[in-house]
Amino acid sequence: MFTGIIECAGRLVSLEDRPGGMRLRIDLGPAASAPGAGNHSAPWDQLVIGESVAVDGCCLTLVEFGANQLSFDVIEESLRCTNLGERRVGDRLNLERAMRLGDRLGGHIVSGHVDATCPIVAIQSDEEETRITVEIPVGAPIRVIHKGSIAIDGVSLTVAAVDGPRFTVALIPHTLVLTNLSDRNVGDGVNLEMDQIGRWVESLLVERGTMPGRTDPSSEPASGGPA
Repeated sequence: MFTGIIECAGRLVSLEDRPGGMRLRIDLGPAASAPGAGNHSAPWDQLVIGESVAVDGCCLTLVEFGANQLSFDVIEESLRCTNLGERRVGDRLNLERAMRLGDRLGGHIVSGHVDATCPIVAIQSDEEETRITVEIPVGAPIRVIHKGSIAIDGVSLTVAAVDGPRFTVALIPHTLVLTNLSDRNVGDGVNLEMDQIGRWVESLLVERGTMPGRTDPSSEPASGGPA
């Protein structure tokens, strides 16, 4: 589990095709020896092979670590369901280590299981904030509510507005500096993970047949845009 509080944005240094997927190698840069950020007191050089790291919001297993670089194997299913397959050498990727019991939950509960990749349709910036608007295609298993939580490329954010299939989040300058959301452009697809509590509530309503338009208990959670 994660919190959506990004610790650093590493730089993608290589993409290697592997049977059934791809291996990503990410350079940490100065973050490798810096004091722990967010909920973590230990620096990145105390990572352990096999532990989980959220990469742009996708929970991946660390398979190699050395020379300030992290390596992860990404299977075809993850490449299909996320935007990791669209990344190119030189891109920045948001990184967060798994939370520990007893940590402060500065963001919200994030599983690292991406629900859908959806396009950015508008970006508006001024001196105080940047507002990013994302459109949820019909059929995508994502629901958002005004002032609810959403993880975008692994970043815990609050929904500032909802307008039909579109929702908007507001980013302060600190978030733009620390994450790769400042690199995003209109048309880019971003990884979305809806609020875990909302997902369970929705699932229970579907099971009981009280979710509008969804009465089949064996079906997937309701989808098709914000509620």
